[in-house]
Amino acid sequence: MKLLIRGGRVVDPANNLDEVLDVLIEDDRIAKIAKNIKAEVDKIIDAAGKIVMPGAVDMHTHLREPGREDKETVLSATRAALAGGVTSLLAMPNTSPAMDCVDNVRRLKEIIRNTSAANVFICGAITHARQGKDLTDIAGLKREGVLAISDDGCSVDNEELFLQALKEAQENNLLVISHCEDKKLSNGGVVNLGWTSTRLGLRGISKESEYKRVERDIQLTQSSGAPIHIAHVSCKESVEIIAQAKKKGLKVTAETAPHYFSLTEEAVLNYDTNKKMNPPLRTREDVLALKQALKDGTIDAIASDHAPHTENEKEIEFERAEFGVIGLETELAVSISELISPGLLDWSGLVRKISLNPARILGLGKGTLSIGTDADLAVIDPDKEWVVEKNGLVSKSKNSAFLVRRLKGVVEYTICNGKIGYPF
Repeated sequence: MKLLIRGGRVVDPANNLDEVLDVLIEDDRIAKIAKNIKAEVDKIIDAAGKIVMPGAVDMHTHLREPGREDKETVLSATRAALAGGVTSLLAMPNTSPAMDCVDNVRRLKEIIRNTSAANVFICGAITHARQGKDLTDIAGLKREGVLAISDDGCSVDNEELFLQALKEAQENNLLVISHCEDKKLSNGGVVNLGWTSTRLGLRGISKESEYKRVERDIQLTQSSGAPIHIAHVSCKESVEIIAQAKKKGLKVTAETAPHYFSLTEEAVLNYDTNKKMNPPLRTREDVLALKQALKDGTIDAIASDHAPHTENEKEIEFERAEFGVIGLETELAVSISELISPGLLDWSGLVRKISLNPARILGLGKGTLSIGTDADLAVIDPDKEWVVEKNGLVSKSKNSAFLVRRLKGVVEYTICNGKIGYPF
């Protein structure tokens, strides 16, 4: 199939592009980018007044399959991704069973091959069953094609074990993604420790539970010489530690999620469990620190931490509700609304955070519109507004932190591997 995207504002920071151009797609690849392309094509997309950008690369998603297909499946998640302008996803390993051995990875690869609507890559587990007791066969997982390892949802408490994991990951050219949480310090909390937790009478999660583990894991990274990626950064102190590590030249990258730079702990004052996530929403000061960190490059990437849950896991007492929110369909629009509209980032800056940098961190040839690369693109109406409605969400679960919120930026087309994946 040949596609011509005509007259859009093409934003591709990998190639220093930000101008009105045409994009020609042939045989699933970017064939040409230029003004006034003349070609016989199967379809023309009029992109006048629109943004044409590389598809978003979401390096932190929970697809729930295998094991919890009642929450989400590879098919439903990847369709939701396409609706949100996301063309590539990294599937985290906390499935049931966990992605802790070659056989389980092969099973997931088969599911992806048969059902996926977008590009899905796999993150393996650091320890068996993610229990922090003994390392997986890291070399075997690498041979099977995993891009990274993580015990996401859990931190590896044993320092010697985590150091060994870093060393083996480095030997196998694998990225370690760290869930930074000292559960002795988070102590069974459910919201940020402070004024809000006191007012609601709920147990709080201290910022120390995150930033102390960020500090420890970066120190172990320094000892091993291996790269590390810090997941879902939520607080000012973590930002400061990461900034210092980067100044020292350590191989540290970091991500945050849209809910952390757009919502504060006050969002849970009505006990809305769709605002319950781990780490929790923090203070206004933390939100400002995260936005500044995105602006100055301390935080490299934006990821959704897409975590679907069924209604009966969310529509219960706050203390008992599951942690986590969905985000594949809203991450781009929230980023436009919170970062571009106020002038914190320009379009090139946002594409770096949500497409190019995640791809580079994972070692993928994605996040760019370079000639000859896979034709993964999104066409965005940057000014059009929409309201997040439960019934309009494609994801199987509906636990969005942004329900009824008006956002700016509508995905008009998502093209994945040269084919129009959205609208469906």
